[in-house]
Amino acid sequence: MNTLTIKIPERLESEIAAASAAEHVSKSALVRRALETYLAQRKAAPGGAPSALERAGELVGCFEGGPADLASNPAHLADFGKD
Repeated sequence: MNTLTIKIPERLESEIAAASAAEHVSKSALVRRALETYLAQRKAAPGGAPSALERAGELVGCFEGGPADLASNPAHLADFGKD
């Protein structure tokens, strides 16, 4: 097996250590599994991760009878951003 040396932030190392302890695997095994999962997902979606629109698929535009675009009606934005 080959060795790969990387530099990671202390916070990430702490999270890896905690996750490996919780799953009772070595840090190396946990990172290998994470990389394998990432690479498999990348291979499954060659153009990158699908957008929210692509994930919503046929749901986009399937509802009728609701209000028109809320962002274009100032009355709906009157209290926006106020506590």
